Amino acid sequence: MTEHTLTVAGVAVDTRHWIGGRRVASTETFTDVSPIDGGTIGEISRGTAPEAAAAVAAAKAAFPAWAATSRAERARILHAIADGVEKRIEELSIVETTDNGALLRSHRRGVMPRVAHNFRFFADWLLQLEHEDFETRGHTNHVSWDPAGPSVLITPWNAPLMLATWKVAPALAAGNTVVLKPAEWSPLTASLLADIAAEAGLPAGVLNVVQGYGSEIGDALTSHPDVRRISFTGSVPTARRIAESAAANLTPLSLELGGKSPLLVFADADLDLAVDLAVEQYDNAGQVCLAATRFLVEESVAEEFTRRFVEKASTLTQGDPRHETTDIGPNIHPRQLEKIDAFVQRALAAGARAVIGGHRKDTQYYAPTLLTDVAQDSEIVQEEVFGPVLTLQTFSTEDEAVRLANDTRFGLAATLATGDPERAERVTAQLVAGTVWVNCFFVRDLQAPFGGSRHSGVGREGGTWSFDFYCDVKNTVTAPNGWKNHG
Repeated sequence: MTEHTLTVAGVAVDTRHWIGGRRVASTETFTDVSPIDGGTIGEISRGTAPEAAAAVAAAKAAFPAWAATSRAERARILHAIADGVEKRIEELSIVETTDNGALLRSHRRGVMPRVAHNFRFFADWLLQLEHEDFETRGHTNHVSWDPAGPSVLITPWNAPLMLATWKVAPALAAGNTVVLKPAEWSPLTASLLADIAAEAGLPAGVLNVVQGYGSEIGDALTSHPDVRRISFTGSVPTARRIAESAAANLTPLSLELGGKSPLLVFADADLDLAVDLAVEQYDNAGQVCLAATRFLVEESVAEEFTRRFVEKASTLTQGDPRHETTDIGPNIHPRQLEKIDAFVQRALAAGARAVIGGHRKDTQYYAPTLLTDVAQDSEIVQEEVFGPVLTLQTFSTEDEAVRLANDTRFGLAATLATGDPERAERVTAQLVAGTVWVNCFFVRDLQAPFGGSRHSGVGREGGTWSFDFYCDVKNTVTAPNGWKNHG
């Protein structure tokens, strides 16, 4: 081991940046802390403007050759990266659980296999990407997707590697080169991804990984004139800052932001199913942007729904995420825990009632919470908490349910529980959301469009929508009989 290598649960992780196919250290570092026990994992290279400039320069230098690489070869390398991920699922899982506190069993069974699938899906989609030629007054129109150039990808801490590769895979498949900036609270698996990509044969400079604070290296990346695409997942305030940085260069943006999504439960719903969907919102300690944190329940079944919810929620086990029996782990950071508790205490002071929870369990864990007696215009209903905190309101008519569901500045997702297919069709047509689930939750297909409305984001990614963003889409129009003088 070297001074720049950590051993995390027996796995060696390099703490330096990955720029131009080699490891680069910074003179300054930041401390990475495990949310499991608050202990220090290690010191991570803290990049600033020079590292940002070096990473973009490396991506720019590597771009022509990678853009000219055949689709088949790009796809082959992405499949090789997926192979590398699958070989290291156990290592990636334990490192990410240590780093961000999400359940180890979820990483092993779902999250890390999805990381590999991200690469395989976009590799395969690339090979079938086409638009049928069409005619205009005898002229032939041919649509193509040209690689755009160096892309900056800024990713969050709640599902670090899965959400990073949701962006990295299509960007690379499109023929772009990448500078990945992971969240400073969970940087470790991005470093391992750099190793895996290099071992898979990805050319130097095609993927670069830089670590640090958004206010230091992030601003330097998003304002760089050589960057051709920026994709960001995170908070609305940070998105505004990124948009301001990108504006000077008119750099296209894809922004997947926060949510305050509703779960609408009608009296004709299967209540057991509705309760299962409701309790599922505590997944990842509530740190899921898509979570349906606002329960809107028809008055006639609200009491019974609440009783069943409390009964089922009481069976959840909160504790060490490395244990197989744990259902809810810690929140990511003491600062996040303080933010969650502040939301709850202000709500209680304003008259809300905690049916369950309403307090922190210790310095790392927040008790699963359900608040009632909350006003529609209250902070707890209107603002994203990003913790295991849910609210419950009632409605009496379908129109009222839709009005309450749409009455926030967000529009990321919505979930609907009903036994009436005609009602489902009526209601979903009126909901403002990028994704709507009916009698299910978190069913995601990579070929579907993903993104939010209103303050929940700008743009859509997934399937062809990802290539539309990461590429310059070109239409070539050819005249008929234009080759008379050809040899």
